[in-house]
Amino acid sequence: MSMPIPSQAGNAKPFHPRYTITPRLLSLIKEISTKITLLNMRQFPTVILAEFERHAREISAFSSTSIEGNTLPLTEVKQILKSLPQNITDSQKEVLNYNDALVMLNEQQKKHNKLLLNLQLMLDIHKIIVKGLLTKGKCGKLREEPVFVNDPRQHKTVYWPPDHQDVSFLMNELVNYVKENVSKIDPIVLAGIFHKQFIIIHPFIDGNGRTVRLATKVLLAGMGLNTFNLFSFENYYNKNVTRYFQNVGVLGNYYDIVGTVEFTPWLEYFAEGIIDELNRVSKELDSVVSEPSNELKEHHKAMLAYITEKGFITDREYSKITSRARPTRALDFNKMISLGHIERVGKGKATYYKLKKK
Repeated sequence: MSMPIPSQAGNAKPFHPRYTITPRLLSLIKEISTKITLLNMRQFPTVILAEFERHAREISAFSSTSIEGNTLPLTEVKQILKSLPQNITDSQKEVLNYNDALVMLNEQQKKHNKLLLNLQLMLDIHKIIVKGLLTKGKCGKLREEPVFVNDPRQHKTVYWPPDHQDVSFLMNELVNYVKENVSKIDPIVLAGIFHKQFIIIHPFIDGNGRTVRLATKVLLAGMGLNTFNLFSFENYYNKNVTRYFQNVGVLGNYYDIVGTVEFTPWLEYFAEGIIDELNRVSKELDSVVSEPSNELKEHHKAMLAYITEKGFITDREYSKITSRARPTRALDFNKMISLGHIERVGKGKATYYKLKKK
């Protein structure tokens, strides 16, 4: 085992990642921008968005833990998240922890509308990710000891991250770099730079990959990807884990390669992953919305037209504009509520329905 390397943060040059906006990367960025704009303009029923959010958490929890070697199949991951068992293995705990972190971030995103990526938020994410898997003193804490990255296929160490004494300085430098360049660098490029540099710094004893993938989601959401909670770009990485590690990782000693790392190949791969997930989600949303169960019949359209003109509608008024029987009228109202088009106000005879605010 190599001896710890003395701290060199005091002599370090400011972080200036090396990358080039190649024609390929520029084309990917433009495609992402167009797809995100079109997706953000669309509105979907609340019930559908809730189902997609749940499904995205399942895929994310499965994929992100699978990347790190968790062998649980997706079917078992879904069952675990559904039943929330009490007596669990470490593999099951990894999945539940990741899901808990996703739920926390989604709730915070909805509550504050926009989450700011800072070091404390990353520590909070890490604390949830490794709860019950690391000792409490190492949960949500930057590492205070050397770490090494090994290649299990070669049975040897392939990367020596910076010394633990430099981690705090380097992480704060990375956060400041993101903050200073939010309006200067394209969001996709900035998020990609953050992701790779985080892995290079390797700030935690364990859980670095899971933490940075969640933190990157926060960063993308804060830069305009409004429906980030529907996405699981971890799924793209999990399709070819070897390619992911080849692109995001580095080889050698940090202090020998610092300032020479080329980010361009990773940025192209990172952008490809976002497009892949945008295409998947858009396609699935289209297929669900176009299903017969979600189509609006003429009586549904008549209901919406009446509310649009009058401001609200009661069951009695609805009975006058359609020939629907009372039980089916109740089903109509429930369907329109579940699809997110209207909302119920009042109780009993005072009940009426109005358009739901989007």
